[in-house]
Amino acid sequence: MTSHLDKPEYYDESFEKVDFSACEIDSVEFEECTFIDCNFSEVIFNRCNFVSCDFNKCNLSVANIQYSRLFEVTFSDCKLVGIDWTKINWSKLSFTSPVNFHHCILNDSSFSGLSFQELVMEGCKVHNVDFRDGDFSEGNFTYSDFTGSLFNNTNLSRADFSEATDYDIDVLNNKIKHAKFSRFEAVRLLESLNIELVN
Repeated sequence: MTSHLDKPEYYDESFEKVDFSACEIDSVEFEECTFIDCNFSEVIFNRCNFVSCDFNKCNLSVANIQYSRLFEVTFSDCKLVGIDWTKINWSKLSFTSPVNFHHCILNDSSFSGLSFQELVMEGCKVHNVDFRDGDFSEGNFTYSDFTGSLFNNTNLSRADFSEATDYDIDVLNNKIKHAKFSRFEAVRLLESLNIELVN
């Protein structure tokens, strides 16, 4: 299905309550645009660029973002289920995370092997997400729920997991130097050491 877009470039425009579901959006560039309460479920973004854009209360579940670029993009209160973030054409020149998430649902997604230093994933539902072999050092994961998510050979040094819950992080197979964890939840880190805690 074709999209509602009729220009190759959009600058400083706002899209509100637009239904892009199951559309294929090809070779369109968005800069400093805002998307509010839009439906992008099952959309295909092919060779699109998003620069300094904000997505608020949007549904991007099972979106296919292929050969596209995202830089300084923020998602707030969005549903982003089942996205393979590794398919995106990430810039090798960016030293900090090109995307940030606030109060989003990110279940069943993959960030495997990505280098997203200083990633913000704050107050999010992050169930069954793959973070293996990635670099998320100095990330902000506060108040997020990581039930069933995978961490292995993951760099989480200096990351902040304050008030985050239900993470299973093997301290022997991941880098967690100077990372922050809430005292009660940090007991979970000891499970990988096969030790018994007694009162």
